[in-house]
Amino acid sequence: MNVKLTLQLDKDIIDKAKQYAKENNQSLSLLVQNYFNFISENEEIEKIQISQNIKDISGIIKLDTKTNTKEEYKKYILEKYS
Repeated sequence: MNVKLTLQLDKDIIDKAKQYAKENNQSLSLLVQNYFNFISENEEIEKIQISQNIKDISGIIKLDTKTNTKEEYKKYILEKYS
């Protein structure tokens, strides 16, 4: 049985999700339904324990909020293998 669900999300997120759904020939509703299915079937994802060592070092490096880490890594890889 289908039930209507109303969500309040950031407009940019909605636009990106709609674009993703369109590119993958899915409705936004199906995309959300598949996500909910995924997280409800993979409860062990939430049970992963993070070691104390990782907890201790997380947050040590402070990056400039304007830094696009994906782009920086891409540049690094391109330079390394060029």
